[in-house]
Amino acid sequence: MSEQRLYYIDLKKSRSVLKCIQFYADEHFSLMFEASLDVSLSDSGFKLVNFGYDDLQDQEKLSKHPTLCVFTNHTGSLCVCYCPNFDSWEQITYSVLYFHKGHGKTFTATLGRVDSRVTKGITFLSLDYYVAVYLPGHFFHLLNIQHPDLICHSLFLTGNSEVIDMLPHSPLQSLSGSLVLDWGSGKLYRALLNQSYLLEFLWNTRLDCEKLALLHCVLSCGRDPRRLEAKIIQWISENISACHSFDLIQEFIIASSYWSIYPETSNMDKLLPYSSLLTWDTEIPGITLVTEEIPLPLMKVHSFKGYWEKLNSNLEYVKYSKPHLHYNNSVVRREWHSLISEEKKGKRRSTVYVRNILDNAIKVISNLEARNLEPRLTPLFQEEDNHQRLLMGLMVSELKDHLLRHLQGVEKKKIEQMVLDYVSKLLDLICQILEASWRKHNLHPWVLHFNRRASAAEFAVFHIMTRILEATNSLFLPLPPGFHTLHTILGVHCLPLHNLLHYIDNGVLLLTETAVTRLMKDLDNTEKNEKVKFSIIVRLPPLTGQKICRLWDHPVSSNIISRNHVKQLLQNYNKQPRSPMMDKSSFSVEFLPLNYFIEILTDIESSNPALYAFEGRDNVDAKFVEEAALKHTTMLLGL
Repeated sequence: MSEQRLYYIDLKKSRSVLKCIQFYADEHFSLMFEASLDVSLSDSGFKLVNFGYDDLQDQEKLSKHPTLCVFTNHTGSLCVCYCPNFDSWEQITYSVLYFHKGHGKTFTATLGRVDSRVTKGITFLSLDYYVAVYLPGHFFHLLNIQHPDLICHSLFLTGNSEVIDMLPHSPLQSLSGSLVLDWGSGKLYRALLNQSYLLEFLWNTRLDCEKLALLHCVLSCGRDPRRLEAKIIQWISENISACHSFDLIQEFIIASSYWSIYPETSNMDKLLPYSSLLTWDTEIPGITLVTEEIPLPLMKVHSFKGYWEKLNSNLEYVKYSKPHLHYNNSVVRREWHSLISEEKKGKRRSTVYVRNILDNAIKVISNLEARNLEPRLTPLFQEEDNHQRLLMGLMVSELKDHLLRHLQGVEKKKIEQMVLDYVSKLLDLICQILEASWRKHNLHPWVLHFNRRASAAEFAVFHIMTRILEATNSLFLPLPPGFHTLHTILGVHCLPLHNLLHYIDNGVLLLTETAVTRLMKDLDNTEKNEKVKFSIIVRLPPLTGQKICRLWDHPVSSNIISRNHVKQLLQNYNKQPRSPMMDKSSFSVEFLPLNYFIEILTDIESSNPALYAFEGRDNVDAKFVEEAALKHTTMLLGL
């Protein structure tokens, strides 16, 4: 045997279930227990230890002996699973110590009425990111060992064994690579999660906790992720309002983006958000849970490599309590609002800084388009939408800085690509949800025109887009350029005017220049459409409103243009003494208040011609204001 290093790992627990166990490790990291326990060895990185049971023992005595299993995996996790002897078949209690997380959980499962002839014992199986706790014919628990903090991320099934393919009902021993040894027959099985069953169960379950656990389980253990994502999106579209404890779209976007990048490097579980949920207070039916802190293992060694390096990293994370390592968009939110505020005030910081941010967005979109060669059904990515590009670019910049600070030893180019892949994945998932809804309802490009009535299909897509917006707004995630334009167009189609204005005033619908321009061109000047146009124009930012008004040949738009022109002229006006005599010949109508006002405007314009001759206002002058005032008065009087 090669030279060995000694690792002391103290596994003390308050109820003295475990004593001090010494680990020996050789260069292959196989483990050995030195204690008064029977030992089963392999090169798998974990050992199954049971107290006095072997394959020749009478199976009827199985339930009288406690079982202890130790599992590790490539992420540096260390789990000790313990089940004492059964005092009663009405309830079964077992404990799982998550040493890599610094806490343990004791689960009590209520079995209800159980056949007294049942003699099979509980089995612990290692399934990569999960540990399965299995009592044949009674329950199957799938415990998330990578993210065990919230019980809702683990799955608790009663009377189910179909979740694992070809799982026998005889005593089992977990081996490496998801292999399972049937002690009764001596056969080896590979335990794989049954994806078809998981997806079917996802469609049928009514419990939010099971929906959440199944969603994460499918994504983490999934083969062919694109196909699985498509099926999950189909389920989301059918059950968009079925969850009350969490946001389906939000959880799917976060979880799927996490698992798309997690395998690329270690420690991602500490740096990227795994779930949109921070707490879970709802009880799991049939399960009682007690959580307690446990002493961290004490590891004494000069250098760490491989598994031990990852385990030590996990222990350091727990020891120094570093929840701040998880990325969030708080900095991005603050910086984005600052940039938008500066833009509205006509200010803008260094053009180099802004250009770099927008270049990040271009890289994300290029990365996304390179991964999706099929043409899109939805009219996204067809306009600039600088606000969303700024948000996209800021997220790339901040996430890259975050990973560079905490991922030691990883090349900068790899981190940059990981960041692009992550942000691209966020956008791609939003596009996939919208594409699936668009395809399901068979929408066509003509929905972008306003001169038609809304259909039930457009209502359905508008609803999905509103839910996507709610999900991304709370997490402050970017949206594909063109999303707000499409959402607003469908909103004008689908909503009565008072509801439409309520959505606009509360920020649900954003009036993009593209959407409003199309509205002004497509809608005619019926009384109903005039109300829509006017109500929208008065809600636009001043500079955008001035541009849009010129597209609408109507007394209302002339009135708005005139008011803006007058406001510009009079904001710095100092009243000067004037002659009481006025040249009336220059006015088409003898109406002294208007005549006097127009004369003032004319004097200001003639004295400062360059000050008010800015782009887009070459045809707006005092004469234009006079005509607009007369037209508006005539309209009000009904003449």
